[in-house]
Amino acid sequence: MSESRRRGSYAVGRERRDRIVAAAAERFATAGYANTSMTGIAKEVGITATGLLHHFPSKQHLLLAVAEHRFDVAAALVDSSADADGDALIDALLAVTRRFVSEPGLIELFVTLSAEAADPSSAAHELFAARYQRTISELAARFEACARKGFFREGVDYEAIARECIAVSDGLQLQWVLSGGRIDLLADIRRHLERLAESLRP
Repeated sequence: MSESRRRGSYAVGRERRDRIVAAAAERFATAGYANTSMTGIAKEVGITATGLLHHFPSKQHLLLAVAEHRFDVAAALVDSSADADGDALIDALLAVTRRFVSEPGLIELFVTLSAEAADPSSAAHELFAARYQRTISELAARFEACARKGFFREGVDYEAIARECIAVSDGLQLQWVLSGGRIDLLADIRRHLERLAESLRP
C-alpha cells in the first residue's frame, strides 16, 4: 500500500472513530449509559456492529473514549483563553462548567468513572491520572501567563490553584449528582471563580 493510501485510510478510520465517540457522548448524555446500546450507536453512525467493535471492543472502552473526549472539550475551552487576560481565563473556566451542565448524563458518568479511577487496577485509572496531571499543568501555565502580564499576582503557587479549581469542579459535580441535580452547579462555580480572581488580582 502506498504512503498516501495509508494516510487516507488512517484519516478515514480516525474520522469514523471521532463520529462514534460523538454519537456515544450524545446518547450517553441524553438516554444514559445503561439505556444506550452498541447496536444503536453503530446504526446512528452508519456502520455495522462488527465495524463498531473494530474501533471499540466493548462498551467500557467506548465509555473511556467518551471520558477522554470530555477532557479534550474542557481543555479546548481553556485553550481558547490563551494570550488573553485574566478575566478571559476565568470566563473560559466558567464556560467549561456551562458545557458540563448542558450534558447532565455525562456528569453522572464522569462521577462514576472518577470513583472507579481511584482503583489502580481499573481501566480508567491510567487515563484519569494522565489527564489530570496534564490538565493541572496546562491550567497552571495559563494562570502563570496571566501573572506575567500583570493580570494576576506573581509568586503564587499556580499549580496548587489549578488543583483547587479542578477539585472544586469535581466535588461540586459529585454533590450535583447526589442532590439529584438540585444544586445550581453553574452558580456555585461562578462564585468560586469570582472569589479566586479577586484574591489573585494585584
